[in-house]
Amino acid sequence: MTTFWKKKQFWGALIGLILLVYCAKDLRYSDIDDLLKQVDILYIGFALISGFAFMAFKGLRWRLMISHQKKVPVKKSVTLYSVGQLLSITMPALTGQVGRVVLFSRKEKLRKTVVFSTIVLEVLFDAISLIVFMLFTSLAFAFPEKYRYLSFVVAGITLVGMIILYLTLQYQVRLEDFARRRFRDRWPGLYIVCRKFIRSFVKGIEMLRSSQHMFGTLFLSLAAWTSHMMVVWFLIMAFGFQVPFATAAVVMVINTIALMVPITPGNAGTFEIAVSRSLGAFPEVGQSDAVLFALTLHIMDLLPVLIYSYLFLQIEKTTLREIKAVHEKDIILDHIDEDGSFIEKERV
Repeated sequence: MTTFWKKKQFWGALIGLILLVYCAKDLRYSDIDDLLKQVDILYIGFALISGFAFMAFKGLRWRLMISHQKKVPVKKSVTLYSVGQLLSITMPALTGQVGRVVLFSRKEKLRKTVVFSTIVLEVLFDAISLIVFMLFTSLAFAFPEKYRYLSFVVAGITLVGMIILYLTLQYQVRLEDFARRRFRDRWPGLYIVCRKFIRSFVKGIEMLRSSQHMFGTLFLSLAAWTSHMMVVWFLIMAFGFQVPFATAAVVMVINTIALMVPITPGNAGTFEIAVSRSLGAFPEVGQSDAVLFALTLHIMDLLPVLIYSYLFLQIEKTTLREIKAVHEKDIILDHIDEDGSFIEKERV
């Protein structure tokens, strides 16, 4: 099993390297030297501060989502969330999200289905926030036509997701009755799993019943993405690009949508292509400058995650390798007892 994961990471890293080489193939040393001479370090500092705020708001949002299950200290919620993000960008494809579920479950003694439900809520509120920023950019100028269909896709998926969550909350008993009629006699084990999953999942999304929690989560989501937009804008100012303020929102939205499913470790290469192509669509920005901007933005995005994660690993006296090893040995459903309750295996 370990060899299998290593192979996927190897191929992901190779793809990332190829994409990076492709992005940087037309860069010349003179381009880099000229740009470095005109970069405003003050705005770089502002961008970095905004990057730390982005991760802090996201950690606080997760803390609010889980608050009806457990109270997590502010410092731990931000650093733990950052380690989860680090797992998401360093592990192959969507296995990083599974790693987040296992990590949060073990560290905070939460059911994995409850943690999974918070990830679903994160995606939902992130999508709502992106729709808000799409509307914001449309007021300033038309969203780039070749990306315009993405706004309809995101809006459609978000609407469907909200409807599904609402129906799950309102018709939990009916869902359990449906599972009982369909599975209990023929596949009793499957029925137990379905019933327990429904109950745990509903427990995780119960915050949607509270307007205070729901609007608080939406506020933190908007605050987080506004901070990320400011990272992009401060970097635009640092590079001296003469583009409208709404450009920052366009770059952020397109980049976020393009990287929803991580393909390469740390999104290396894919990140640079998404950002450089979206920024390069503006005639005021040259292609070489757009690539250098993308490389800088990628570093600015990763630094807060790495530093917050380092603080968590120091406090917990563990390493990322140990966390990954636990994920590879763990499973989502450890054991189901006779009444359908999950029993987590005790670990020494």
